[in-house]
Amino acid sequence: MTNKDINNQNGVNSIWTDILGNNQQPDDKALLAHLRNIHQNNAGFTERCASTCRDKAGRNSYEWLAEIVPDIKGTRVLDLACGSGPLLKILYDRNKNLRLKGVDMCPEELALAKARLPDSAVDLFELKAQNLTTIDDNSIDVVLCHWALTLMDPITPVLNEVRRILSSGGRFAALINGPMDVAPGYRDVHNLIYEYVQTKLPKYGEIDLGDPRIRSTDSLEHLLSEAFPDAKINIDTSVVSLEGPVAKVAETTAGFFYASFILPPEIRKIMLSKLSDLLVISKQTKDIEGQGHFSMPINRLVVTK
Repeated sequence: MTNKDINNQNGVNSIWTDILGNNQQPDDKALLAHLRNIHQNNAGFTERCASTCRDKAGRNSYEWLAEIVPDIKGTRVLDLACGSGPLLKILYDRNKNLRLKGVDMCPEELALAKARLPDSAVDLFELKAQNLTTIDDNSIDVVLCHWALTLMDPITPVLNEVRRILSSGGRFAALINGPMDVAPGYRDVHNLIYEYVQTKLPKYGEIDLGDPRIRSTDSLEHLLSEAFPDAKINIDTSVVSLEGPVAKVAETTAGFFYASFILPPEIRKIMLSKLSDLLVISKQTKDIEGQGHFSMPINRLVVTK
């Protein structure tokens, strides 16, 4: 996996940011180009951030999501928006007799996934979630999606494709953002980062990435009920946390927010300094850097077809 510093990049400029800067609503093509820009230049960043945060049971969000997959030989699993492949690696290491597939829209992310897994372990495809053309009807027992559902727009074709490929009794499980106030201090972190982003793009936040209905539990449940009218829907909430040298914690924290990628280096540096002040739990001495703490709310939704 690349060692590129995700917090030492030039601010992202894209068609999406240009349209938003003109106080207009970017369309799905602009969103796709924006996300590809970020992932092409920062492949593997989601894994580097998410793998460091753990819940009270010691699990990171990939491990919590992976628990949905039954440990049964021949279970057919699709990782939707698989990125650099950490979830597929967890599943492969747990049971080499699972039948694993992964899809992602970014070839740079897929290259990282391919490099970490044996050629025979997983089938990888470069596809958009709205059009899973290489996946047959009723051919997947479990579809997983780690922290990508909130970025997808339009979302209805995604859910329709998931329903199409799931077998009878199959499960769709996704890791998404949880309610802000479940994790102490998370709202303050969010607001601080967005305050700096909005100095460049005032409409950021009012208009955000993906379909806003995914970010509300009520509207999400309504969407899922429409796509899976006879399914059982369950949403569990948890909190994952990170502690360590405060500057490093601040850098990792910023990486969770796509908004932070648009900041130019000089503004990012100031934002990270303020973020460190917010996250510090013990002041540094002359010889020891202060320690920081960050907590993040997460939801795991499970739909049983």
